[in-house]
Amino acid sequence: MNSLRILFFYFLFWSVARSDEQVGLRPGEQLTYRVGWGVFGHAGELKIGAEVAPSGTDDTSLRVTTTTSTRGLVRMLYSFDGGAWSFFNSRNGRLLNASAATRSSKAETHSSISFDYKKGEANYIDHLRPSRSTTVPLPEGSPMDLITALIQSRVWRLTPGESRDVPVLFDDEFYALTITAEREETISTPQGPRLATLLTPRMNGTPKGMFRRGGEVHVWISADEDYLPLRFEVKLKVGTGIAVLTDYRPPSS
Repeated sequence: MNSLRILFFYFLFWSVARSDEQVGLRPGEQLTYRVGWGVFGHAGELKIGAEVAPSGTDDTSLRVTTTTSTRGLVRMLYSFDGGAWSFFNSRNGRLLNASAATRSSKAETHSSISFDYKKGEANYIDHLRPSRSTTVPLPEGSPMDLITALIQSRVWRLTPGESRDVPVLFDDEFYALTITAEREETISTPQGPRLATLLTPRMNGTPKGMFRRGGEVHVWISADEDYLPLRFEVKLKVGTGIAVLTDYRPPSS
């Protein structure tokens, strides 16, 4: 079941963005996905939502919450629950700080990171293994926590043949990715067939993480005015995980 841990870990922690642009989610907006793995059509659930930061914090902040967990038979075999919380400056889209925690049948994680753009550095803290805590230099641009770069592509509205270079944060490292709009195609969704643009992120330079092991990522964005991420796909050597949008709540008025 280690492969399932890898799958849900990746679905929880991926995102990207650049500075000086709006965040790809608006207050009140929420997306719910059914996660499948191999023969398990409903291995888990992924939820991504945004809201104005609660009272007591910077009132210009937007909080994006991502949660994922296994479901059904898979949960009986392997339990996994994870959450990630990211705070963005709603005026320029910059990530201010983020934290994440996971708990599975065999492991537990809890980490956080805060960004100092004036100093050009990020302070990463591993709350369970303090020796891993470190300070890392910020890359050019403004990173986020990969699920959110793929969602951020709603703002870019790439058309086939176009691409975007983005810095990606994963755990305590930054990766340089290029996201390319490959083509438009009609895909099956719980709401029926929909036209979507296929986006593929590829790592620049020496591959790291899942990319070093031959992994691939794809996302299908609806080719309409909503630009909804309809489907995520993560290909690993041990199999393919798929997240399909099953429910959408529009932003608050």
